[in-house]
Amino acid sequence: MRVVVVSKSPPVIVRPSSSSVVPLTRVTEKLSSFDKPYALSLVTSFLVFEHPVHDAANTTKRALSYALVHYYPFTARMIVADDDGEFHMRCHGECVTFVAASANCTLKDAKLLEVSNGETMTSTLLDDLAVNSPAESYCPGDPLLLMQVTEFTCDGFVLGVTWNHGIADAVGMAQFLRAVGELACGFPFPSVIPARWDASLLSLPPFILELVASPEPLNHLIRIGISIPLSSINRIKVEFLERSNSQMCTMFEAVAAVLWQCRTRAIISDPESMALLSFAVNMCKHMGAKDGFYGNCIAIQQVVARSNTVVDADIVDLIKMIKRAKDEAAQPNQKEGVCKIIRTLDQQQRYNTLILSSWRNIGFEEHDFGGGMPARVMC
Repeated sequence: MRVVVVSKSPPVIVRPSSSSVVPLTRVTEKLSSFDKPYALSLVTSFLVFEHPVHDAANTTKRALSYALVHYYPFTARMIVADDDGEFHMRCHGECVTFVAASANCTLKDAKLLEVSNGETMTSTLLDDLAVNSPAESYCPGDPLLLMQVTEFTCDGFVLGVTWNHGIADAVGMAQFLRAVGELACGFPFPSVIPARWDASLLSLPPFILELVASPEPLNHLIRIGISIPLSSINRIKVEFLERSNSQMCTMFEAVAAVLWQCRTRAIISDPESMALLSFAVNMCKHMGAKDGFYGNCIAIQQVVARSNTVVDADIVDLIKMIKRAKDEAAQPNQKEGVCKIIRTLDQQQRYNTLILSSWRNIGFEEHDFGGGMPARVMC
């Protein structure tokens, strides 16, 4: 197997192409209740483009500079304010970090176009395709956004984006990258007018905040690819339709039910112990977020059942449980009893917790930087 070598140029700073959008004085903005739990969290996504773009690195860097005119808070820094000791964003048009890189092989050679159980083979390579490893932690004062473009010998390229989760959730980042792609293609303005601080956004209830924050770093985890055949998913969807008065289930609900049951069967030691399924839900439509809002607006929904119930349940019944949890997203104030159970689980049986986050339909797969949409999206 060929050794893949990624050669990186020294990092450069990128600022908004127009200084007119930068505040003349340092502006400090508070984080929303949705932002606060993620102020020290980093997320990395990879967009694999199979078709070439002329001078991909410089094209992307220029478009990034144009996009920052409209999304200048990405140039801010996370700081701890003296008055309340909480994290705030300080905006004065600092910069974001950009790296141009090249690989000594094709995308196919690097197995970046394969979606299979062999994804673990690319773990080390993925770390090389981003400015920061996903396992690295964020420190106050670090850039909120880091971007790397790695060009391969086949003229394809990988866009690796690492960002502080406190500035945007995945939906917000997808909106930002769509703007970068549009500007790279020659559009004069992004198609969506961005809004970062939205006074109309409702606050997240405090008891949910306790569940959102990760109790400890997750850098001991490994990457692994698991494929669920589409034929199995379609069979489950048909079965659910036939047994639920023509009600349909989504692909996420079918996949979540399968993973929850299979994992519980694999790890169960005490049939009476509680098994928890936890997943993120986009709350924009429930919290009154404006069109174009790109800050955080997600909450964590939970499904709790005894392990033996999950192991023995009919898959249709598990999907119904997941659906009920999703329906509760519009009524978060009714969940305090469930939250008390989950806080107890967090201390005693955290290993029984399965956390899922679906990137399907977020928008990462729709970006075009001039050569077509990505062949693959990874995180």
